[in-house]
Amino acid sequence: MTRDQIKDAIVEIINDILPDGDCSQVNPDEKLRDQLDLDSMDFLDIVMELRKQYKVQIPEEDYPKLASLSSCIEYLEPRMKSL
Repeated sequence: MTRDQIKDAIVEIINDILPDGDCSQVNPDEKLRDQLDLDSMDFLDIVMELRKQYKVQIPEEDYPKLASLSSCIEYLEPRMKSL
């Protein structure tokens, strides 16, 4: 997957979990939790959807690496490159 495809996948998952959330105005370098009012369960739902849809295993100690849209893409790019 390309960086743009990974970004689109993340945004789609977030929009499915937070139907009222608007990812179109998200600053890619700011924390998603602050911008979208994600709680810990929403965040876990995003991680679980990544696992379910793309077979990406994300250890709990790596969760801080998924704080912003940019950091999500950076973290996921090598793991989703072959998809």
